[in-house]
Amino acid sequence: MAGRRKKAKVLVFRARFAATLVDWYRREQRDLPWRGTDDPYRILVSEVMLQQTRAQTVIPYYERFLERFPDVKALAEAREAEVLTYWSGLGYYTRARNLQRAARVMVAAGRFPSDYDGICELPGVGPYTAAAVASIAFNAPHAVVDGNVLRVIARLSNDGADIGSAKTRARFQRIADAWLDPREPGQFNQALMELGASICLPRTPRCLLCPVAAFCEGRKAGRQHELPVKRSKAVPLYIQIQVAIIERDGAVLLRRRDGTSLMAGFWELPAPDDLPSWRPRETLGSFRHTITHHHYTVTVLSGTVARVPAGFRWRRDRLDRIPLTTVARKALRLITQPKLTNV
Repeated sequence: MAGRRKKAKVLVFRARFAATLVDWYRREQRDLPWRGTDDPYRILVSEVMLQQTRAQTVIPYYERFLERFPDVKALAEAREAEVLTYWSGLGYYTRARNLQRAARVMVAAGRFPSDYDGICELPGVGPYTAAAVASIAFNAPHAVVDGNVLRVIARLSNDGADIGSAKTRARFQRIADAWLDPREPGQFNQALMELGASICLPRTPRCLLCPVAAFCEGRKAGRQHELPVKRSKAVPLYIQIQVAIIERDGAVLLRRRDGTSLMAGFWELPAPDDLPSWRPRETLGSFRHTITHHHYTVTVLSGTVARVPAGFRWRRDRLDRIPLTTVARKALRLITQPKLTNV
């Protein structure tokens, strides 16, 4: 009897919570270009781009990428260098390579997989992305759990467990599964993610605007600012580096990273230490660049070389048509803005 009452209570909570959340989402959702479509390819592209990247940053890349690669076939048939060029600036370039590999798998299979397990088998697609695509494109009942959702669950449940722990994440996944509205899983998932992105913010939760504040145990306990708990945090590293811009007859000296390095296939500027015959001229400027917990201060120098070392090439073609590292792109902007410091 007690078990039945508990189950009934959970079902009532789920129905009320889901209805309140989805109703708010339909009224208040942000106008984002990947919303309003059930095309699984476009949803997959958006979800891959949104990994580790803010929505407002993704928008121009998403629109430009789909203009060039409007369907799976176009992406599968493109040269990798061109795909990386259109991805350049988003970072985490393995995502782009895996997305193209997934497109080629689907072209070979003749279809986009329509179930969670099939989507999960695509290169580079994990449980979160598979759940998002399956629920939004195919209305499959799979709950999504990303960083935003972990935060929402921790606060709503007043749960101080370490969200960096695999055990906690697995338990929060079960909670999300229990909360999921099986009638509208796609809408529910998007609503829960939107809540975390726009209301249940990391440092300053907007509780007075929260549509589900009445359900929030963390707020009732006055702990909303303490949650979630994440005990493991990398120590920030501050690094000084230099790059050299060397021009000759309208060409720039660059090196292409080999297949064993990070950002393989991307072109980069040399460091002065790479150039035995380097002769400096002037400092063009500096800027800051951050990758996870690595914080770089990049000083950009101009100069000349008496001879070009092995592995470097003069590139005269349009540099916006080749994949450049983000550091190289930022540095090359200084050619037309001498002595600019972009901090």
